[in-house]
Amino acid sequence: MSRRRKKKFTSRTIFYFTLIVFLAAGVWLGNKWLKYRRAKFSHYAEFGISIPGYYSIHGIDVSKYQDIIAWEEVKAMKVRDIQIGFVFIKATEGIDNVDPQFRRNWKKAKSNNIIRGAYHFFIASKDGKMQAENFIKKAELETGDLPPVLDVEQRNGVSSAQLRKETKKWLETAENYYHTKPIIYTNVDFYNNYLGNEFDNYPLWVAHYYEEQQPRIHRDWIFWQHNDQGNVNGITSKVDFSVFCGDSLAFKSLLIH
Repeated sequence: MSRRRKKKFTSRTIFYFTLIVFLAAGVWLGNKWLKYRRAKFSHYAEFGISIPGYYSIHGIDVSKYQDIIAWEEVKAMKVRDIQIGFVFIKATEGIDNVDPQFRRNWKKAKSNNIIRGAYHFFIASKDGKMQAENFIKKAELETGDLPPVLDVEQRNGVSSAQLRKETKKWLETAENYYHTKPIIYTNVDFYNNYLGNEFDNYPLWVAHYYEEQQPRIHRDWIFWQHNDQGNVNGITSKVDFSVFCGDSLAFKSLLIH
């Protein structure tokens, strides 16, 4: 009798253990499937593009190429669950250039209660510190703004080592002035080929168009520019669309305090 009971007990234990494993696997696969379904793009005719569904905070970036923007229309546009929650605005380029629409865009975005950030278009063949000083003179960042952004996506004929050297000078100068870590903007290939591990401790805004779910890059990122052909009320030309990787609390903690 004792041997039979022991055998029965062992068989029952194996059965329940196997059942638990299968249930746990089912829950895990279900969550993965749900996440995938949520992450899939949905087409928004009004915006003219498909938008990833896993992200709740959406934004655009603008420069002189968007001409005069009717910011009140940008703010008012809402399609289902999508509304413009932030905007990156081009401020400067190189050592002494300023975007002719920056001052107006900077003022109007704030007056329409759109979270704003300013970016500098980097010229790798010019001194990084002087470029940062150009940005600092023009971009008066305030509490509630996004951190400064360095748009680095061209080598301009210099070596990779020189590119990284001048990039570091810009980032360090801006960080020392604003007392917050700047964000790097670039595309996946440029980051992997020319920046890489030396800049992995900086927040990343990465461009990778028409990808499913997320950009294909082997490091953390906070913004993903997923499309460059969007339509927005109040803007006559095409607009780049981005998403923030996180919830509203994470987004708020990123802002300048």
